[in-house]
Amino acid sequence: MRFASLGSGSQGNALIVDAGETKVMVDCGFSTRVATARLARLGTAPEQLAAILVTHEHGDHLGGVFSFARRHRLAVYLTHGTHAAASRGSASLPECRLIDGHTAFAIDGLEVLPFPVPHDAREPVQYRFGDGQHRLGVLTDTGSITPHVVEVLRACDALVLECNHDQALLAASRYPAALKQRIGGRFGHLENGQAAGLLRQIDSGRLQHLVAAHLSQENNRPQLAVSALAAVLGCSEDWIGVADQEGGFAWRQLS
Repeated sequence: MRFASLGSGSQGNALIVDAGETKVMVDCGFSTRVATARLARLGTAPEQLAAILVTHEHGDHLGGVFSFARRHRLAVYLTHGTHAAASRGSASLPECRLIDGHTAFAIDGLEVLPFPVPHDAREPVQYRFGDGQHRLGVLTDTGSITPHVVEVLRACDALVLECNHDQALLAASRYPAALKQRIGGRFGHLENGQAAGLLRQIDSGRLQHLVAAHLSQENNRPQLAVSALAAVLGCSEDWIGVADQEGGFAWRQLS
C-alpha cells in the first residue's frame, strides 16, 4: 500500500491511497483540471481511481468532488449528514454511496474504516485504510482528540496528521476573535501540541511514515509542526514529512 497528496491546506485537499489493484481519492478540493494535472504528476490517471471518499462538506475538501466524479464516472462515498449538507450538488452523481461513520466497508481490496471526529460540519468523518497487512490513518479537520480517535489510530503503520496551527501564532494573528475561537475550539482544527499529544497515546513505534498536514499558511510554520512531532517520537526532524498546499507530497510506500 502507498499514499500521496495532491495538496493540503485551506485552499484545497486531496489524498490518494493505492492498494495495488485499488486506488481511491480522499476528498477533492480542486477543480477537475487541477486535480487531473496533479494526479499526472504522481503518474496516475483519473481512470485508475475506483472512488472518491469524502470527509465533510467544507469547500476545501468537497469543492471539486462532484464535478470530478461526474466527469470520470466515479462512485462517491459520504455520510448521510454530509450528503444532506451538499445534496444539491450530489443529485446527478453516477453513483452515490451513503456510509455509516462507525461501520467499516471494502472497496475491492481496500479496507476502509470511517470514524467520526469533532469538527464544525454536519457529520464529519476521517478514515483508516488497510490492505490486510498495513494500516494508514488519516486525521485532519478535527478540533480535539477523542478516545475513539485514539483507539482507531492506535496501531497504524503510517499517519497523515493535522497540524493546522501554532497556538501562539493564532493568538497573535490578525484574524477576528470569532474566527480564532472557531479554529482553536473543540470543533475546529488541531494545533501542533494537540497533534503531538495524540502521538503520545498511540503505538508510534509502528510508524513507517508520519506526515504533518493541513498546515495554516498564516498561523503555522512547517518547522514548528515538525519540531513538536519529532520531540514526541525522539526522531530526527527530517524524518517527518510535511504536506504543502501546492505540492502535497509524493508517494510513500508501506512495506
